[in-house]
Formats: sequence, structure tokens, C-alpha cells
Amino acid sequence: MVVAAVRVNPFRADPPRIRHIGASEPVLEPSLRMRVAALDLGKVRVGLAVSDELGAIAHPRPPLAGGNQKKLLSELALLARGEKIRRFLVGLPLNRQGEEGREAKRIRKFAQALADATGREIELVDERLTTIEAGRRLREGGVSAKQGRLRIDGAAAAILLQAWLDRTPARKGPPANQPKGRRPEDAP
Repeated sequence: MVVAAVRVNPFRADPPRIRHIGASEPVLEPSLRMRVAALDLGKVRVGLAVSDELGAIAHPRPPLAGGNQKKLLSELALLARGEKIRRFLVGLPLNRQGEEGREAKRIRKFAQALADATGREIELVDERLTTIEAGRRLREGGVSAKQGRLRIDGAAAAILLQAWLDRTPARKGPPANQPKGRRPEDAP
């Protein structure tokens, strides 16, 4: 009886863990997709969402304080290490025409500082209308205006992250030009 099938990549820095499932032999835990975190960066609060270990669902987290960049970067570095985050998505505010303004320049500088502080991949993602969508969803869910103000930043980050997860090819299987049995993240 096969309990789990595992693809092992000898080039992976972190080998799969072993878990015991009542069998006489240990079974390798299936390889998990990389964890990703998304940030909706504000001057006062920073919305945060983190993907589950399967890379399927975005989970909003409580907001972080955005006033002190050094402290924020330290908290995000701890998060990256503690939760094995491999990539950060940072919302890039564009205007309705898709152009960058002053705020986008501030975000780009922060993204570079985040990359330097964490050593993780950073991807800038168009965040237009995510806060508006988050507010709409919270109201539809019966969340009061007062509670909504506390939760909107994380909800916006979760919308940004979920959209990214939904369109990421690794979730839909290997591309047609990829050899069978290999995924892009398994490459050396």
C-alpha cells in the first residue's frame, strides 16, 4: 500500500522531513511548495498575509506597525526565518493608468531594503483596488466599520497574495515544456 509518493531532488538544500504513519518503515513527507508572504505597505500599518504550506490559500495576519522601517524589517526577517518564507510580494501602488508615482518610489526603496534584510526573493505586484475590494468583502461578511479598519490591511494583502497564488504555474502542474517529474522550483 502506497501512503505517499515523494519526488526527491538531490540539489535541494532542505531535504524532505520524515514522518512515521504507523508503518514499519518511515515515509517521506511530500515536498511542499514554497511559502510566500504578501505586504500591503502603508505609512501607519502594514497589511500581512502568508500562504499555507501547500501554497493554495492566503491567510491574513494582524497588521504590523509601519512607522519604524528598521523595526518592521526586523520583524519581517524573523517571520521569514520562523515560517520559512521564501518570497515576499510587495504591493506596488500604481495610478489608474498603470503608472508609478511618488508612493511607488517609496515602495521600491522599501522592497530593496527588505531584500537586503531578509535575503529572500521580492516581487512587486500591482495592488490597485485591493484595499477597496478588501473593504467590500469585509462589509459583505458583516464586519463592522470599526473592526474593518483593523482588518482591512491584512485582507488587502490576502487578496493580493491569493491572486498571485491562483495564477502561479507551480499550482497548476509543470508547464508543457518541463520534463515530467520535475518542477521549476526543483531546478538546481
